[in-house]
Amino acid sequence: VYEMKSCVEKTGGVLVQTDTFTNVIFKESFKRVFQRDENGDLKMAFNAETEVICSREFKVAGAIGCCASLNKKSPSVAETEIGQGNTCAWKMPGLTPATSVAFFFEVTTQHTQPIPQGSMRYLQFQTHYIHSTGQHRLRVTTLAHPWATTEQAAENKLGPQGWMEVGSSFDQETCAALMARWAVNKAESEESFDILRWLDRKLIQLAQKFAEYRKDDPQSFRLAPNFSIYPQFMFNLRRSQFLHVFGASPDETAFYRIYLLTEGVTNSTLMIQPSLLAYSFNHPPGPVLLDVSSIAPDRILLLDTFFNIVVFHGETIAEWKRQNYQDNPEYASFKQLLEAPQEEARELMKDRFPFPRFVDCNQHGSQARFLLSKVNPSSTHNAQAGFGGGGEIVQTDDVSFQTFMEYLQKLTVQS
Repeated sequence: VYEMKSCVEKTGGVLVQTDTFTNVIFKESFKRVFQRDENGDLKMAFNAETEVICSREFKVAGAIGCCASLNKKSPSVAETEIGQGNTCAWKMPGLTPATSVAFFFEVTTQHTQPIPQGSMRYLQFQTHYIHSTGQHRLRVTTLAHPWATTEQAAENKLGPQGWMEVGSSFDQETCAALMARWAVNKAESEESFDILRWLDRKLIQLAQKFAEYRKDDPQSFRLAPNFSIYPQFMFNLRRSQFLHVFGASPDETAFYRIYLLTEGVTNSTLMIQPSLLAYSFNHPPGPVLLDVSSIAPDRILLLDTFFNIVVFHGETIAEWKRQNYQDNPEYASFKQLLEAPQEEARELMKDRFPFPRFVDCNQHGSQARFLLSKVNPSSTHNAQAGFGGGGEIVQTDDVSFQTFMEYLQKLTVQS
């Protein structure tokens, strides 16, 4: 896979990672490649070309995704290169409804020539492709947005460049997906340690620009709601299999990275920061913190990492299950509790591509590692803390999210 990944990246192809052709992961994924829409047509397109046209105030710096540069020059091309840059057009031989490409732009207007207040910026995507029916189609998407207006410096600590408008329109999920793609692209040519330092610097710069704080007072650090989860995304990205490649084969790393470059924002953020649902007798099913403290003996957890769906039974639940309480009519409620996460897992896997690996495991079992490797290690063999969970300990030297945030606050507010 590692040796052939450029073939998949340049052609928009698909990868499935499994040990045999009879494995359900391969069989289900293979069937889903040939899914059809309501008209009976294949859900795919071919030989696509996308061109980007910008107004003069900004230019396209590059694209990151499963595409190939066409080396087409135009006034819309920036000097800065991010991903596949120095062009305004890219080729994507294969397209699916899930195909996503990230485009990066650079504002090229000089500081000595400010953009007039109320000005608009214009951006157009022209995508030509062949539909599965053989039709040639051209899709044109034109966007117009106002530039952030100048503000009085006295009213805004961010300065007179319209940063309040920029901050209020910040989309932390999209930004996390873009930074993940950028980091993975850099990982092809740079060391992992350097990329982690680069991510840290970018996060500190963002916090210094948009957080509310007093100099040299970490306790005063505050982030607006539309920035509040972003540090958590960066914490999980640093620990993810996309950048932390120790213990994974080059084939596995290539597989994970290709789908991060292909999927949209929702699935990309799920890969970076998995979702965790809890099922118990005491509370209705619902999301819980991606933290080791969420593990409890009388609780079932459902972890969705996009690539894996994990049903994790707490110690007490696992023991009741071993004693077959679910087969006793007197414990019908216990049977329902066991079936609820299984049903939700089937629903999650129904339309997922590639078909995810399903893991059914128990606390302290060997496959519990699928969950423990993803949760925030607030309680480890070195330090026990957390939010009062079930006493689970993670054997790791990774810092917890709480420690990560303490360092972020300290470095942000220092003079």
